[in-house]
Amino acid sequence: MNTDATLKTDVTHELAWDIHIDEASIGVSAHHGIVTLTGTVGSWAEKHAAEEAAHRVASVLDVANEIEIKPSWSSMRSDADIAEAVRNALTWNRCVPGQRIRSTVADHGAVTLTGAVPTLAQRDEAERVVRELEGVRCLVNEITVDAPSVAASTLLATIKQALGRHVAREADRIAVEVQGDTVVLSGVVDSWRERRAVLGAAKGTPGVRCIDDRLRLHS
Repeated sequence: MNTDATLKTDVTHELAWDIHIDEASIGVSAHHGIVTLTGTVGSWAEKHAAEEAAHRVASVLDVANEIEIKPSWSSMRSDADIAEAVRNALTWNRCVPGQRIRSTVADHGAVTLTGAVPTLAQRDEAERVVRELEGVRCLVNEITVDAPSVAASTLLATIKQALGRHVAREADRIAVEVQGDTVVLSGVVDSWRERRAVLGAAKGTPGVRCIDDRLRLHS
């Protein structure tokens, strides 16, 4: 395990490396593997990018994201403009069934997404494309997963096949348990990127409505 000072330095360097982030506006502290991010940024997308960057650093166990969002006056958009941008983003993204999703925009950029989609991956993709829009100050994702019930044995086999395609080296180290429409993932992965690949394999499987993530990073 890295020292707190080393961890803070590594996270700071990762923030500086990411072109989507103005690292000068973000403060970093570390304590026993827990990283806290503070400061002020201009968009929800940059706040999320900073969180993702911190998680990419080895030995980071948890991230407390206390970054505030305060867009500049020059980038302020009306809720009507943001609502139109949300609809366009959902319509033009081929990975999202935009016609099945509704949005509400209020209070100067607070977006709520509702509706139902076939997979968790589509739910997450809808959130991703919306949070990157200029003017979005916060986002609540209330989209549900509406997929036909699948036998546990079929669901398990499908997920294991996906793991073999996405993270073949890690597949044997990951335990998959199906409890109804909930998938429990456990085991050890070598990096945050591999963890995301494992989660992505499960999220992209129709019939999975919930994931109990018990994966651990190798330390």
